[in-house]
Amino acid sequence: MEFLPPEDAPKGAEGLLYFYSRVRLAWYYRPSDVSDRPVTDSRLLLAAIYSEVCDINQLRAKCHVVHRDKISDLSGWKKRPDRFYFNRLFDPYIKKEFEIIQATDVRNLPDNIRDTLTERYEYVVAEKEVIPDLTDVLRACDTCQVWCPSPDSVQCDRCKRFFHMRCVQPPLAAKPSRGYGWTCAPCSKRHEEEVDSRDVRPTAPLVPKKTNAPAARGRGRPRKDRTQAEKEEKMAIKHFRMWPFRYFGSTFISHTGASFDKDPRQYTVAEDTLDPEDLIFPRAATRLGPKFQANVSAEPELDPDISEQDERGGDNTVEVLGAINILTESEVVVEACKARLTNDKKLRVSVDWLTEAIHRFSVAALAAKPLSSVSMKNPMRTWKWKRHETRYTDKEWSVEEIAAFEDAIAAHGPELRAVRDEVVARSIYEVVRFYGHWKCSKLGEENLRILEHGSPAKPQGKRYKSVAEAAIGQRVGLSDDEGSVIAHPSKTATCGACRTRDSRTWWKAPKGLSTSILCDTCGTNWRKYADLNVRPIREESVPAAKKVAEKVTEREKREGTPLAGPVTKRARTTASAQSTPPPVVSTVPQLRCTACLKNGPLGKVLKCKQCEFRVHAGACGAIVSPESVDDWICELCQNEETQEASLNAECLLCPREPKGIVRKAPPGGVAPDSFLHARKTTEGQGWTHVLCSVFIPELTFTDASRLRCVEGLSSISRHRWTTKCSLCGDTQGAVIRCSDCSKEYHASCAWRHGHTFGFEIQPVKSSRRETTVTTTFKGESGCMNAVISCKEHDHSKRDIYGICETNEGGETALQVYCQAYKQAQVNLAHGLLRKARRLDPLLMNNIRLETLPHHTDPNAPDPECFRCHTHHSPAFYPVERLGDDAFTCHACHFLEGETEKETEKENIMETMAMT
Repeated sequence: MEFLPPEDAPKGAEGLLYFYSRVRLAWYYRPSDVSDRPVTDSRLLLAAIYSEVCDINQLRAKCHVVHRDKISDLSGWKKRPDRFYFNRLFDPYIKKEFEIIQATDVRNLPDNIRDTLTERYEYVVAEKEVIPDLTDVLRACDTCQVWCPSPDSVQCDRCKRFFHMRCVQPPLAAKPSRGYGWTCAPCSKRHEEEVDSRDVRPTAPLVPKKTNAPAARGRGRPRKDRTQAEKEEKMAIKHFRMWPFRYFGSTFISHTGASFDKDPRQYTVAEDTLDPEDLIFPRAATRLGPKFQANVSAEPELDPDISEQDERGGDNTVEVLGAINILTESEVVVEACKARLTNDKKLRVSVDWLTEAIHRFSVAALAAKPLSSVSMKNPMRTWKWKRHETRYTDKEWSVEEIAAFEDAIAAHGPELRAVRDEVVARSIYEVVRFYGHWKCSKLGEENLRILEHGSPAKPQGKRYKSVAEAAIGQRVGLSDDEGSVIAHPSKTATCGACRTRDSRTWWKAPKGLSTSILCDTCGTNWRKYADLNVRPIREESVPAAKKVAEKVTEREKREGTPLAGPVTKRARTTASAQSTPPPVVSTVPQLRCTACLKNGPLGKVLKCKQCEFRVHAGACGAIVSPESVDDWICELCQNEETQEASLNAECLLCPREPKGIVRKAPPGGVAPDSFLHARKTTEGQGWTHVLCSVFIPELTFTDASRLRCVEGLSSISRHRWTTKCSLCGDTQGAVIRCSDCSKEYHASCAWRHGHTFGFEIQPVKSSRRETTVTTTFKGESGCMNAVISCKEHDHSKRDIYGICETNEGGETALQVYCQAYKQAQVNLAHGLLRKARRLDPLLMNNIRLETLPHHTDPNAPDPECFRCHTHHSPAFYPVERLGDDAFTCHACHFLEGETEKETEKENIMETMAMT
C-alpha cells in the first residue's frame, strides 16, 4: 500500500530524507485461517479492510492478487506461480464474510451516488442477500419518480412497480408481514371489478423470479493467450485512499424519509457515500429491539409493615473494601499511616499490603474506632463469604521455589499449569499471582537498566540503513529464508509430506506431520500457497491414538491473525470441544524410571517389592500381569531366594572391584536408584548388566522378548578384553566404541558419566534389503543400530530413540532392537550345542597359540602337566620358573591362581589389622 520511513523518524519534509525501512501491507486471509471449512483451492483468498505495518526486511517476494471477475481464464491463471484471486471479504472484527462485486454492476442507485461510487472504488462489499437489490435496475417511485430504497418502499405484487410508503394513499405505516403481499390501489380496483364480473381466469403458474446476482462462475477453459493474462495482471485498479473497495451493504437507505425506529438493522445511508470522510468498513447491526432487551415489569409495592430482612447485597453481606472517600483529610494522612505501620519501603508500595491497610482503616472508621488501633501484624483476614481465615497475601517464596519457578518458565513459557507441576508446594492461584509480580519486577529491572545505561543497540537486521547499505543488501540477495531453511538436517531426513529423502534444501514443516522438515518442492508450495500434497501413511504404521487425534484436531490458526472464526453459530463438533481441553488430572500413581528419569504409571514402570528398584517393564524385559504388578521382584532379589544363579552378582563384562575394598551395597553391588541394577543371567549362571548385554554386538539372548539368558561371552573379540577404558583407565572388562569418535570405554562407565544410549534407524538401499534385517519403529523403517555417544557430541541433528521410548504398540526401542537383532538361533540347535560350537574354535586357538609356541610340528604329542601328569586339557600354560618344558593344565593353573589370591588377601588383612 505504501512505503514508510522509520518509526522514530521526524515528521514533515525532514522525514522524507530517511531511507524507507517499513511498509504498509493490505491483509489477505486464507479461508483455512478463519474457518474450519475445507477449501481445496490453495489460490483462493479472502480480502480484508485491514492493514499492517511491517519491517521492509520481512518482504519475501511479489505476487498478484486479482478479483475473480477480472480473470478470464481461471485454470490458466492458477497454473502460473504466485497468482491468487479473491471474491469475498472477511472482516476480522465482526468476524463475518461479505460478497465483493464490481462497482460498475451496481445500478439501483441515484446517478450522483452511483457515479461517485464507481469513480472512487473498483469494488463494492455487501451481504449476499443485498446483492440482487444492488444490481437491479433503478427503482423509482411510480408516484413521485424519486429513487426509493428498499426499507422505505413497497412493491406491488401485480404490476411489480415500487412506491414510497408515504406516497401511497393512505400512507402505509408499516410493510406487510412476511408471507403476505401488497397491491396498489389501481390493481386492487381492477381485481375487484374482475371478481364482480365473474370473469376471473385461473392464475398462471408462478414463474420463479430471476435473480440479478452475478451468474455462478465456472473454472473456465484453459487459454493459451499469454498476453491476455499479462494484461489482467497489469490492469489498472481504482483506489481511494489506498483501498479498492468500500462497504455498501445491508438495507441501504436514504436520509429522505428514512425511519430508524422500525428496523434496527438500518445502518447504511446511501448519501453518506458522497462524503469522502465516511467510514468504508463493514458495520454491525445495533443491539436494539425486543430481541436483545428484556421487558421488566414495574417494581412491586412493598408492605411497610413487613420487617426488613438481610438480603443479598445488604450491609451485612457486602464486604467493605475501602471507605477512605468518606473520611476527611484530617482523619487520614496516608503517608503518615504507612510510615507508622511498617518501615519496609518495598512493603509500602505493595498492592496487596496497601489494599489490606485501606480495608482495615475503613473498618475502624466505620466502627468509630481510632485509626491508631489499626495494626498490620496479623497476616490473616476474615472474609464474610469464607468460613475460615485466609492470608491477605501469599507467603514469601523461598530461594529454591523461585529457582524452580524460573526454570519452569524457561522450559514451559507462560503455561502456568505446567509451571505449577514443577513448583509442587504452591497452588495454581499462588503461581498465577507470583507470575504477575515476577514479570513486573523483571520489567522494572529492565527499565532501571535502560535509565542507567541507555537503550540497548538494535540488532543489525533492524538498524536504519543508508541508501548505499540497502543497495549492497539487495545485491547480495539477503532474505528471511535463513529462519525457515534447515541447514544441517539429520542423516535420515524425510519429507513430512511426500516422504522423499533427496532434496537440496530442507524447510521447516508445520505441526501435525510425521516429520518436522519438508523437501524443497513441498516447502515452497507450503510457504507460497499453503498447499501440501501429503502422502498417506500406511495404516499399520499409524498409531490408533494419532488417528483419532488427526480427525479431531483443528487447523492451526495463522500466527498474528486477530480473529478466531466466523460469527455464525454452528453445531458443537468434536474438534471445537477438544480444541482447548481442560487439564487432565491423573489419579494413577506415578513412578520415576531410573533409566529415562521420566514418570510413568504403575504397570508400565515397575517397582521391586524388596529393593524398590524402579524401571520401565520394556527396559528390563519384564512381562507382568496387572494383578501381580505390586508383587514384582527384580531378578537379583529373586535369585537370593531361589539361588539358581551365582550369588556374586558382579558383571562379567565390567572391571572387578579393587582388591581389599569392601563396599556395603545391595545385591549386585549397585544401589537400586541406578539403571545398572538391572542385570541378566548368562549361560554359565553368571551376571551381566542389561546395558552391557544389549550394546555389545557379539552377545545374544535365548529369549530376546524377555531378555533371558545372555549367550556368547566366549565369542567376544580379544580387542575388547585388552583395550584400556578411556574413562576409568582399567584394562579389565569388555569395552565398546563411541559411535561418533574413536574413544572406547565400558558400558557401565559410559552410563555413569552421562553418555547417550539409544537406537538409530538407518535407511537401507533396495539392493540390500534382502540381505539386511530391517525393522519399523514409530513409522520409520530401516536398519536399527545401537548407539553409544559421548556427551560432548551434538545429537540435535540425529533422530536417536531413547531406551524407554515406546512405539504405538507399547514396545520400547530396546525391546524392538533386541527382538530383531539379539535373538539367538534357538531353532537350529539347543543351548549346549550352541555353546560347544562357540568354544571349539576358541579352544583350538588357545592350544596352538598359547600352550605350544615352541612346537613347530603339528603332530607332536600334547605336553604333560607337571602337577597331575595329565595329557588331556583344553589348554596348557607354561611355568616360567621351571623352564621352557614345564606346563600346567587348565585345572591346576586355575587352582594355583586362586591360592595366590587367598594368600594375598590374608596378607592384606593382617597388614590392616596391625595398622
